[in-house]
Parts: sequence; C-alpha cells; structure tokens
Amino acid sequence: MDLSTKLEIVNQSDVGLKRPHNEDSTITDGRKGLVILADGMGGYKAGEIASALAVTDILHGITNKLKKLNKGIVDETTGFYKESLIVRETVIQANSAIFNTAKAVPQCQGMGTTVVVGLFHNNILSIAHVGDSRLYRLRNNELQQITKDHSLIQELIDRGLYTPEEAHANTPKNLVTRAMGIEVDVDVDLVEESVLPDDIYLLCSDGLNDMVKDEEIHLTLSKYSANLVQTADELVKFANKRGGKDNISIILIRVREDFSSAKSLVQKIKNCLNK
Repeated sequence: MDLSTKLEIVNQSDVGLKRPHNEDSTITDGRKGLVILADGMGGYKAGEIASALAVTDILHGITNKLKKLNKGIVDETTGFYKESLIVRETVIQANSAIFNTAKAVPQCQGMGTTVVVGLFHNNILSIAHVGDSRLYRLRNNELQQITKDHSLIQELIDRGLYTPEEAHANTPKNLVTRAMGIEVDVDVDLVEESVLPDDIYLLCSDGLNDMVKDEEIHLTLSKYSANLVQTADELVKFANKRGGKDNISIILIRVREDFSSAKSLVQKIKNCLNK
C-alpha cells in the first residue's frame, strides 16, 4: 500500500552551534511509511559514516525484504508482525556492516551510531531502536516517550540508584549502553504500536531532548501541530537557543487517515464492482 497520502512526514536536521559537522543521518520514504534516524559517534567524521551506513543499509534492506513479504501476517513464535521482524533483522544486518567497516578502515575504528526506525503498516507502527535516539507519540494532546533510552542515565534510574532528576544532574550525558557497530552482535529493542488518525510521532536525536525538556517538546508540538514544518523549525530553534551543543535531527509524522489492509481490500473490491 502507498502511504504517501495517509501520512504527512517532515524531516529536518541541523548541525547545532558547537559541532563542526553533522554526524546525524535521516531518511524517510512516505510511500513505504518508513522513517529512520541515526546519531553517529566516533573520531573525525567516523560518526557521520556510521550513521549514513545505518540509514542507507536499513532503507535498502527493508525495501528489498518487503517486496518478498506476504504482508499483514503475525509470526506465531514471537507474536510480532512479519514486518516488525524484518525491521529488527535489517538493523542487525546493518550493525554487522558498520562493525566490519570499522575493523577494515583505520580512520573508522571505534565508530558507532544510535538508530531508531519506524515502519507504518496496517494501522501499526513497528519500532526498532538501539541507543538513546528517541521516538515520542502525541495523542489526544498527551505526549508519551515510546522508546526507552539505552544510556547510563536510564540504567541508573532503572536500578533505583537515582531519581530521574538526580541522574540527569549527576551523570554525564551521551553515555550510551548500546550502539550499532561497536560489537559484532547488537541487542535491538522491538515495539509495536497501534496507530490512530491524528497521531503525531516524533523521532529525534539527543541534540533535541538534551536541550529541550519533554514538557517543552509537548508544548511546542501542541502549539504548532497544524503545521509540521513550523513545528520542526521551532524545535530546532528551541534547542539552539538553549546552547545547541549537539546536532539536532527531527522527523515528524502525522497520521492523516486509517491505513488498515482490511480497509484497503474492501476498497479494491468496491472499485472492481463499480467498473
């Protein structure tokens, strides 16, 4: 199904005010309902290479695998849609490509990247992520962080050693506990979310949420939600106003209408009968 009329997608990336170049990479494909954001790390421009490899390999991998897929089927073993398993499998394969490149190219040694991937299908959003890049959902004017950071701060909070406020005040930011390309294997979190019309989803690198609090992200999304381009502009401006210490990348998606496969089948039958 072509989702370009079902979803409104805005993609924006800004170098920020402190970094010499942009190590974030983003790719979107509205027809496939595919959005990918990666935040690279490493030596001189190595993070930029890692994030670019991640988004391009994942895009091509998912695109090729979807062509061969009998869509809308739930895997009996895992309970996930086959589309979701493809997303996770492709992230794992991209991890191997980044890891092997880092080993083979001296200037790329130690490079890695976070990633968050969203694939819309059959009124479902399949989400795979590694690291601390995030995916939020705004529904009925309530903002919820769907992904959970793979970071030292989050680990300290989960263990009950710090409150969220204490962890953010006393722990260095940007210390991730998982990333693509660092090890030969990677643990990928996989989540499925039911999608409703008028939902707004936000993917972002930590250059946004390190500078702008969740409450402020919520207010900005609510205030400018009628215009996603303006929303993205305002979020970038907000992060830069706070110091712009890192690259800022944002993907915004508005669900315009239902895109269930059952509804699509019914419409195809109606079209045939009306011919």
